[in-house]
Amino acid sequence: MPTVREQIIARLAVLQPAVLEVTDDSAAHTFHAGAQAHRERVGDTPGTHFEVRIVSREFAGIPPIERHRRIYALLDDLIKTQIHALKIDASA
Repeated sequence: MPTVREQIIARLAVLQPAVLEVTDDSAAHTFHAGAQAHRERVGDTPGTHFEVRIVSREFAGIPPIERHRRIYALLDDLIKTQIHALKIDASA
């Protein structure tokens, strides 16, 4: 089964990014209250905190909030079940 990071990369590929960097930053957040609550809700799943840097022509002329909405839509079920925190840097 692909890791959460691999699933994020695969799903964001539809945006045909010139740059796509997905960093699993989970280790830095292991003990904070939100991460603990997430583990209690969905179990002890690795890969819960991610940073995404994406550059895509798909974002040209689109406000930042809409760029984020598109990313959230592509990752919707992962956000509901696997991803506790997602930092996004999206540009054209």
